[in-house]
Amino acid sequence: MRPSNINGLRRSPVPVPYVPNDPVTTLDRRDGPHGEVVLRRRGPAAGAPPVYEIIANGCFLMDTSDGRSERLLVDAALRALPAGRAEPAVLIGGLGVGFSLAHAAAEPRWGRITVVERERAVINWHRTGPLSAVSGAALADPRVRIEEADLLAYLDAPLPAPTPDYDYDAICLDIDNGPDWTVTEDNKGLYSPTGLAACRARLRPGGVLAVWSAQPSERFEEALRNAGFAGVTTEEIIVARGVPDVVHLAVLAA
Repeated sequence: MRPSNINGLRRSPVPVPYVPNDPVTTLDRRDGPHGEVVLRRRGPAAGAPPVYEIIANGCFLMDTSDGRSERLLVDAALRALPAGRAEPAVLIGGLGVGFSLAHAAAEPRWGRITVVERERAVINWHRTGPLSAVSGAALADPRVRIEEADLLAYLDAPLPAPTPDYDYDAICLDIDNGPDWTVTEDNKGLYSPTGLAACRARLRPGGVLAVWSAQPSERFEEALRNAGFAGVTTEEIIVARGVPDVVHLAVLAA
């Protein structure tokens, strides 16, 4: 069963393993603009920390058991930038459980770090709730700014002039299971020619668009080239269960 969408939250096509009799506690339940969102705590099991889960409209989205893909998404974007670029600015599409944000903030080479998240409940769980254990240090970092907005609307919004705080060296997206596997119909716009043009318009010359996906997509690679990106590549991310995840990388000409 495919779960419903929430900006930036990692969907897993693999069922979450539950330990028998592992206690699950609902910590918060809210009705948001895109349906119900729930924060749960699983465990702790003996000798292990608790695992926090985010559920949207009854469907599991992601948890804090493993943040490997989210971290490597940010690393791949940084590696793809031109050598020697000082204090690059990164836009992270979605806050989720905070792994991408925390990893970016732990890297001193990043300059400005902006996260766009459309669910206020998720932002609150990070600012004053249990997920502050993941993101608390990052949220206190003066480089970090959280924007409560739908990602595509944020990219399409008219910009104030001048715009040094609204363009980026890297955009990292973890919104869906991939460009060919969106979990809501309206998310397809992000990977359309219009959506890719909006991403490109926010990137500086030599900038990188990095898109997480549960599987490679030759069609999306071609769409990136047609949108004016060069150096289109796909990197595999080995995960604990199932086939490798991938990150699609696309670079603007410098």
